[in-house]
Formats: sequence, C-alpha cells, structure tokens
Amino acid sequence: MTEQKHTHEPMNVDEALITSEAFLIKYKNVMLGAVVALIVIVGGYLGYKHFISDPKEAKASEAIFKGEQYFGASNYETALNGDSLGYAGFIKLADEFSGTDAGNLANAYAGICYAQLGKYEDATKYLDKFSADDQLVAPAILGTMGNCYAQMNQLDKAAATLLKAADRANSNALSPVYLIQAGQILEKQGKNAEALEAYKQVKVKYPNSFQAMDIDKYIDRASIK
Repeated sequence: MTEQKHTHEPMNVDEALITSEAFLIKYKNVMLGAVVALIVIVGGYLGYKHFISDPKEAKASEAIFKGEQYFGASNYETALNGDSLGYAGFIKLADEFSGTDAGNLANAYAGICYAQLGKYEDATKYLDKFSADDQLVAPAILGTMGNCYAQMNQLDKAAATLLKAADRANSNALSPVYLIQAGQILEKQGKNAEALEAYKQVKVKYPNSFQAMDIDKYIDRASIK
C-alpha cells in the first residue's frame, strides 16, 4: 500500500505543487485510501462472516456478497446501484439492513465506490455513516474521507481528518502515509509549522516505517519557509 516512493530532491512549496508527487497526492491518494480500506474491510468481513448467529445478520451478509464481487471487479456503478438479477446495490442494502454489521459495511463499500467514481461528496456522506472502533478499518475509512475532502478542495477538513486517521491508526503501515498527506496539504495552505509537526511525527513515532527513510526531505522543505 505504500508503494509511492518519494525520491525527489527538497524543493520549495510552489515547486512541490507542480511536481508529479503533488499530482499523486491530489488525484491518486483517494485510490490509495480506497485500496487500503478494501483490504481491511474485506478482512474484517471474512472474520465475522463465519461467526454471526443473528438471522438478520446472515441475510444481510448474504445480500452484500454479490456487491463485493462487483466491487472486486471494479464495477462500482453496479456495486452501488444493483443489477437486474436481484442484487439491490450497496445503497439500498445499507438502508435495508441499517443497524447490522453487514449494513454498516455496505455504507463503507458505498462510500468507496463513490470515491472511485469521483463523486466525493456522496462518498463522504456514506463513509461518515460507517462506524468502527478498531485500528485498521476505522482509520482507513477516515483516511479515505480525508482524501475526498482534499478532492473537494476542503483543505482544512482534509488535513484534520488525515491527522485524525493517523492518530487513530497508530501504526507503521497507515499513520506515516496519512501524516505525509496531511503535511503536504498543510504546506499547500502555507501552514508550514503544522506541516513540519506532521512530518516530525513520522520521524519520531514511526522511525521503522518505509516513509521514515526519506522523511528528512519533507522536514527540510517545511523548515525552509
């Protein structure tokens, strides 16, 4: 999930915003968040699928299974809205099975589908309905929401959400990714002191993460301003 290597030399903020790296932050990291969320959500789903006993949960899990297949095939429109063969779509299933784990999961899938389709406002609406307390699914969803806010140019909200995702994850796998994303958004806003703090967290709290290997260039860039 962290295959985006940051190998450019230190540069000022204006230069940073026109590089391919900045382009990826703006346009590709929604997909990064979605992929991370997909993996952890499916992992969580497979975990509870075999242990549910409530008949409504069983029925709900059965109902969203076809949607997961469409989702896995990147057929996001059909996953969202259903097909002509009896699958209702994540939107209807989230409403129909509200209050169940599977209904909650349908909200997450619906939000990610909308994000993949570039409908970021709809994406945040459904992602915000999803609730979880763990250190994998919850921060991954928050990270995806943060990237959606960035796509809508709601930069304050984007940075705050990404920082929250990093804090909630508290892991080498997810936190550095979100901290760097937040830092770059803060740099774009001219909030270099806040960006610097985000970058320093990667260095201090997650020194063994992949991103920590070249975090000094971000720290140097934010420190110059």
